[in-house]
Amino acid sequence: MHIYNTLTRRKEPFSPIVAGKVSMYVCGMTVYDYCHLGHARVMVAFDVITRYLRHRGYDVTYVRNITDIDDKILKRADENGESISALTERMIAAMHEDEARLNVLPPSQEPRATGHIGDIIAMIETLIEKGFAYPAANGDVYYRVRQFAGYGKLNNRQPDDMRSGARVEVDVHKEDPLDFVLWKAAKPGEAHWHSPWGEGRPGWHIECSAMSTCCLGDTFDIHGGGPDLTFPHHENEIAQSEAATGKTYVNTWMHAGAVRVNQEKMSKSLGNFFTIRDVLAEHDPEVVRYLLVASHYRSAINYSVDSLVEARKSLTRLYTALEGVEVDEAGVSNEAAERFTAAMDDDFNTPEALAVLFDLARDLNRAKSDQPAEAPRLAGELKHLAGVLGLLQQTPQTFLKGSQQQMALSEADIEAKIADRQAAKANKDFAQADAIRDELAALGIILKDSREGTTWVIEAP
Repeated sequence: MHIYNTLTRRKEPFSPIVAGKVSMYVCGMTVYDYCHLGHARVMVAFDVITRYLRHRGYDVTYVRNITDIDDKILKRADENGESISALTERMIAAMHEDEARLNVLPPSQEPRATGHIGDIIAMIETLIEKGFAYPAANGDVYYRVRQFAGYGKLNNRQPDDMRSGARVEVDVHKEDPLDFVLWKAAKPGEAHWHSPWGEGRPGWHIECSAMSTCCLGDTFDIHGGGPDLTFPHHENEIAQSEAATGKTYVNTWMHAGAVRVNQEKMSKSLGNFFTIRDVLAEHDPEVVRYLLVASHYRSAINYSVDSLVEARKSLTRLYTALEGVEVDEAGVSNEAAERFTAAMDDDFNTPEALAVLFDLARDLNRAKSDQPAEAPRLAGELKHLAGVLGLLQQTPQTFLKGSQQQMALSEADIEAKIADRQAAKANKDFAQADAIRDELAALGIILKDSREGTTWVIEAP
């Protein structure tokens, strides 16, 4: 297995620290608002990675944190007139609902920043003792960026290069403009904890350093996150953690690609910002998951109506192949499984893995008529391999009929139209029968005639 390492900018053979076990930390959500499509990308990408590693036989410890204390959280709670805990608990519950609907498995551990204040303070104390951090007169504690020789290695930039064009916070209490905050002195009325430097709260970067090392040790296998986290967040994590422990922090760094909306960056200012629940209110969650899986995890995804239409069409092809076939769960096709494994072993190449599924679906469709005895085995293999990607988890009937939210007519209305069409055919009024079929097809409702009668499915127009 080879994984692309952001740190070295190349694919590398994957060799976990402990044979047969994988330790992975992914930066989770700051829970001040509902999760958006960018969060969904990261959720699904690392869910697929976790599922596949387990499929390959690894014992995976997947840690994804929750940032439940932060400037944005304080501001939103104040705007809403609610307590911080009320806001964060509500947003965490919503996040878990969104994950479940996208068929994202829960992480092995989900530490919260507020549950690791003691660990955070201890790490800051170590950094001060080693000369990598200093308390300032205003009650804040800062990290000395230039003291850490490896600063910038994740982004392949020197500190002086970062300073130009970067948003560097001007603060008279800093020794250097590039220094960043580890501990923030509390303002009047703010949530705070007691520390050796006075009442305050942790900075964002130190939270992940403390939580990851507490859960997984000083060095672990994989650290992941969104594309916007390489700098400064992950760069700062490396500096903090390696300065504190004297050890390599992470062996493999992985970053998911961005989500673009109609080829533009997703942004509230552009009016193209979508929460996960906005999207799922209009579209089948599995269609959305398929769209997120269909692109390689490192590549950008374009979210648009057309891309969702194509995702639904693709899933329809797979479910149509399974329709009417008894699935043999023990079905194994060595050739298909080997191709699937080869694709996923190559830096989790989901587009190539999906190509294997479509080849299986083609073979299954042929077997239905030419080799019926082979169909259950092929269906079992298709279901099994798709399940590694978290797909084909519905029955074909459920998916192909579509959910009520996707139907222009109610199920009763559709059945009534079918009855009218049958009556027209019985009266040899074939023009009327064709008109009814065309009317339904224009609404994305496709009729299928057989000796057993007429059935229907929802297809993207």
